[in-house]
Amino acid sequence: MISNELQGSVGPVQADRRKTAAIRCRGLVKHYGDVRAVDGLELEVGEGECFGLLGPNGAGKTTTLEILEGINRPDRGIVEVLGRTWTKGKEASLRERLGIQLQEARFAEKLTVMETVRLFRSFYKDGYEAEDVIRIVELSEKSRTRVGKLSGGQKQRLTLACALVGAPELLFLDEPTTGLDPQARFKIWELVEDFKRRGVTVLLTTHYMEEAARLCDRVAIMDLGRVIAMGPPGELVASLGADQVIELRVEGDFDETGLAALPQVTSLTRRRDELLLTVQNVAEALPGLMAEVGRRQARLASVATHQATLEDVFLKLTGRRLRDV
Repeated sequence: MISNELQGSVGPVQADRRKTAAIRCRGLVKHYGDVRAVDGLELEVGEGECFGLLGPNGAGKTTTLEILEGINRPDRGIVEVLGRTWTKGKEASLRERLGIQLQEARFAEKLTVMETVRLFRSFYKDGYEAEDVIRIVELSEKSRTRVGKLSGGQKQRLTLACALVGAPELLFLDEPTTGLDPQARFKIWELVEDFKRRGVTVLLTTHYMEEAARLCDRVAIMDLGRVIAMGPPGELVASLGADQVIELRVEGDFDETGLAALPQVTSLTRRRDELLLTVQNVAEALPGLMAEVGRRQARLASVATHQATLEDVFLKLTGRRLRDV
């Protein structure tokens, strides 16, 4: 566990922190030319909470993070981070309390891994030892390797090490496991879970639904700069009204009205030539679905089933898949 492996000058772990807001924004708006990247965002994240922003590229997730991190300025709206605002000239003391992993970071390629982490450690009065953080992200064998020689996944772990070395109260993670193999991804998940146990607030963006479901206490699904759904992952999935999804592809014109009326079907979404039906029990629903398709003399191209996920919630709300946008 992190509490046993990380050493350094850090404050005591707060096991029972008050559930006050670590992040609060109201009416947040950001334009890039004619494009409204963030459109009146309302958001509140409690202390010690792991909160996820989900959505396709262009949904406004990274822009929102950059505003909350003090990297970008909103056109309108109120932003509070750890009870403070980004007041010009007073940013340094607030920034020392944050850990930030950018989606894409550029390091000095001729510095070694150890030199890079020690450089970031020097920006903070308190924090962890560079050697311990490097070991935690499993880069010890690369500690004397120049950054320019690292693979993409190794650079991703280096950005996380630099975000953690200051022992942050609030950790921003923008797509923290992109480009990592499954084993490395699980290791990052364990790290985030350990920091959660220490009372650290985490705000992350991710494309991985399994990642959000495992790590996040709550998630906000974003699309076109707005939050279109928010809540605990389990509750959002439960809002579909069923545990399982059947995907049907039917060739030619097909009126799905009869399928939607079947008693086992709780909802139906059409996506081009694909029909997605949420059901309580696949085994009970399939015979009726097949009979209805046969009755209409349609040709079934494919059938697939899966457990309902956050991606199904996004699909129901927007008619699109996250990976398609």
